Amino acid sequence: MTTAVHRLFPRLFFALAFTVIGLGPALILQGCASGSLAKDETLGWSADRLYAEAKDEMSSGNWPAAIKLLEKLESRYPFGRYAQQAQIDTAYAHWKEGENALAMAAIDRFTKLYPNHEKMDYVLYLKGLINFNDRSNLFTKFTGEDLAERDPKAAREAFDSFKELVARFPNSPYADDASSRLTFLVNMLASNDVYVARYYYRRGAVLAAVNRAQAVVKQYQEAPAIEEALAIMVAGYEKLGLGDLSADARRVLATNFPTSGYLSAAYNPDSKPIVKKPEQSPSFWSRVKPW
Repeated sequence: MTTAVHRLFPRLFFALAFTVIGLGPALILQGCASGSLAKDETLGWSADRLYAEAKDEMSSGNWPAAIKLLEKLESRYPFGRYAQQAQIDTAYAHWKEGENALAMAAIDRFTKLYPNHEKMDYVLYLKGLINFNDRSNLFTKFTGEDLAERDPKAAREAFDSFKELVARFPNSPYADDASSRLTFLVNMLASNDVYVARYYYRRGAVLAAVNRAQAVVKQYQEAPAIEEALAIMVAGYEKLGLGDLSADARRVLATNFPTSGYLSAAYNPDSKPIVKKPEQSPSFWSRVKPW
């Protein structure tokens, strides 16, 4: 009897083990699947509903929720009529959420996939706005930082985007605002280069300062910063022993800025610039909508 039980026990043990192993994981997987299915209420939603819900979230400023819905829309209906618009809206939502890198990545991907899209004017405008970075103006009001002293890389990229928009789509509803921003960017970029020239002059790199100032006069005609650029050229050429060139620069300065303070006083790179600062951007917060 004891021997029979001992012989039967291993069979019973392995049978029970196989039963647990066979049923246990299946039950666990079934439970996990049921839990995940229950969490995603958007399963089965049509493209129309996903986009409508995403628009509602964007209207209320709930950017993270909008981004999730737009990503689901694009992945589930990649060839539907909302797929391309979802990519544009995703870029906009990332920008409003403060995720500029993700916004730019979405724009670059869209531009490569659809270079001739009917809304390319808006995409260029949005790309310009992201680089234009209106929000920096808020902090400079409190810190006293001059925008001209910031890294101009983003400003140059914004300039390129707005310039392309105006050139390719002159009748676009975004063209006028882009033109206004171009004027601001030209002034800011000119001021940035003058800031660099002033730094060179202060450090004793007079030739480098003159070359940078000369580039400002050539590239940014009619920008307010040209006044100081000419003053740097007048003083710099004089220091370099190039009296004729200094006199020519002074003549240009007097012709274009007859009341300039630089005509009556020697240029001092350590003194506060007396030129007018570029006008502020045309709009502090952009209210452009992606739909």
